[in-house]
Amino acid sequence: MNEEVSVAPWYRQPWFWFLTIAPLSAITFCIIMFVVASNMDDTMVSDDYSKEGRGINQEIARDVKARELGVNADLAFEDRAILLTVNTEQGSASYPYLVLNLFHPTLAQKDRTIQFRSDGNGHYTGSLLDDIDGRWYYELRGPDNQWRLKGEAWLPSDNKLHITSEGAAQG
Repeated sequence: MNEEVSVAPWYRQPWFWFLTIAPLSAITFCIIMFVVASNMDDTMVSDDYSKEGRGINQEIARDVKARELGVNADLAFEDRAILLTVNTEQGSASYPYLVLNLFHPTLAQKDRTIQFRSDGNGHYTGSLLDDIDGRWYYELRGPDNQWRLKGEAWLPSDNKLHITSEGAAQG
């Protein structure tokens, strides 16, 4: 009747591991998420909403001005060279230069600004320093920043992109 059963040490008990696996995994997951969250930047969060609201009103005014002028453009890619043709309701545009901003949908460090110089008769040339590939938001602005054409496109495109003041790029 007095049989002694040897008891295994605590670390060899299956119930101990069964009961501690959930809290240990939760603690590990929380530490990993804290490290990830503390190392990431909040690039899309803004503190000054009233300033952004005024900026949005200015941007809408630029879109309306582009519609009033009847501005449209054709954008063609040849390797890293970009050819741009801009027309208005009055005919070919005659600006000394134009600016094209390319915004990456998720990574702000990939954003690009391209300045086009006039070749005359509404034709402009610009060049890319780095290759671009994928979906981009674009914004073409005049030198006086009174109008803009904006939209979204997959770049680089094999076909010409026709950009209108309605924001649709047809290729």
